Amino acid sequence: MAVSWIPHRFSGGVLALDVANTVVLRGDTARSFDRFDDVGEIGRFAEAATVQRAAELGSRSLAVADPRAIAPKVLVLREATDRLFRRGVLHGGVETDDLASFLSACADGLAGHGGRIGTGRPMPGEPGQPIAFEAALSVSALSLLPPARAERIRICANCRWLFLDESRNRSRIWCDMTVCGNRRKAQRHYRRRKVLEDADA
Repeated sequence: MAVSWIPHRFSGGVLALDVANTVVLRGDTARSFDRFDDVGEIGRFAEAATVQRAAELGSRSLAVADPRAIAPKVLVLREATDRLFRRGVLHGGVETDDLASFLSACADGLAGHGGRIGTGRPMPGEPGQPIAFEAALSVSALSLLPPARAERIRICANCRWLFLDESRNRSRIWCDMTVCGNRRKAQRHYRRRKVLEDADA
């Protein structure tokens, strides 16, 4: 069944975290599922991400020539990114073994894609030309390493997705207030009402 790549699926704040969040309900073995189980979804995700992550991509499009061919690189990088930054949030620092596998996955994603990254060039390749998805994903993931950025990564209190908290006071607890925040508020309201009803019974 095709995934609807709606804006909420891009609540991570950057491409690399959006991709990490394509595994839903991580840690819940009974309910967890992978939106990239059908590797064709990588191409459809890239189309949506071209719009949702236009600023990060420098308004360039993401190119997926053959989803089946790049899937191994994408999935290894996705898991390395989630592991490194999720453990970083939970334990207050990154594990060196996790960092080594993360850097290896990023290098693999960049291999064979020429270009330069720097001021005014947020992504590799020629300006105005499409960017290989795996290369863009690698650059996005590497952009999270500086401590000033890494310390803004959070785990959503509702869905457990990773997201970049760019609020001024760094107080966000939901990846998306309109979805996860409202769900939690509704759950709390239901529980309070149930307690009152039980007390009156």
